[in-house]
Amino acid sequence: MTLCKTPIHRYADTFPHPLMRRCTNSTRVYQLPVLTRSLIWFGSVLVNLLCGTLRYKLIDEAGFLDGPFPGPVIILIWHNRILAMPALFRRYYPKRKGLLVLTSASRDGAYLSEFVRWFGMGAVRGSSSRRGAAALLDLVRSLENGFDLCITPDGPRGPRYSLGPGAVLMSQKCQVPLMPLLIEYSAYWRFNSWDGFAVPKPFSRVTVTTLPLMKIGSTQSEEEFENERTRVENAMTQRQVMK
Repeated sequence: MTLCKTPIHRYADTFPHPLMRRCTNSTRVYQLPVLTRSLIWFGSVLVNLLCGTLRYKLIDEAGFLDGPFPGPVIILIWHNRILAMPALFRRYYPKRKGLLVLTSASRDGAYLSEFVRWFGMGAVRGSSSRRGAAALLDLVRSLENGFDLCITPDGPRGPRYSLGPGAVLMSQKCQVPLMPLLIEYSAYWRFNSWDGFAVPKPFSRVTVTTLPLMKIGSTQSEEEFENERTRVENAMTQRQVMK
C-alpha cells in the first residue's frame, strides 16, 4: 500500500495551522488533570531556565537554516537527547509550518505531548501497539500539509541507539528526506534508564549538528531496505561522542 502517492513539495510559513492545533489539543488518549498539567508547566519552566544557562553551538551541515527550505523533513534525534529539543526549537527553528513530535500513546506519551506544547510544538500520539494506524495516518497527513516531523527512532523502548524501521519506511514512501541531529553535551548527568537519559549540567556546552539530508530510495528486498536502515543508523552513531 502506498502511503503517499506523490512527492511532497507543498510548503507554507503560516503558523499556527488548524492541523497543528488538532495535533496539540485533540489527540490526547489520556485527559490529564489540571494538577498534572500544572506540574508539567512548572517542569517546562525549569527546563527553560536550565537551557537558558547552556552555551549552544550549531553546525548546519544540512543547510536547513540557510534560507527558504523546500518541503518538509523528518528530523531524527536519539531518545536520550530530547531534553535539548525544546530550546533548539525556540532558538533555531526557522519560520515554517511547524514541528510535530511523535510520542507514544501511553500516559508517559501524554505527559511528553503536554510538555512540548508549552514550547510551541505539536504532537502525534501513537505507537506500533496503540493507535498505530491512526498515528500513521496523522503523520502522513502532517507531511502532506508541509509540517516537519521529529521522531526518536530508538524509542520508546529501545534498544538504545538502535534505529527502528518506521522513520526510514515513512521517508521512503512519502519521499521526504531524513535530517539526523547529532547532539552532544560537554557535561551532563545520566539517568539509570534503558536509554541512559542525559541532562546537561548548567553552563555546559551543547553542540548541535544538522547532518546532511538523507534520501531513501526504492528497495526491492528486505536486504536492500535493511542496508538503507543501517546506513541511516551509522550516520547517527559514527560521529557520536556521548555513548
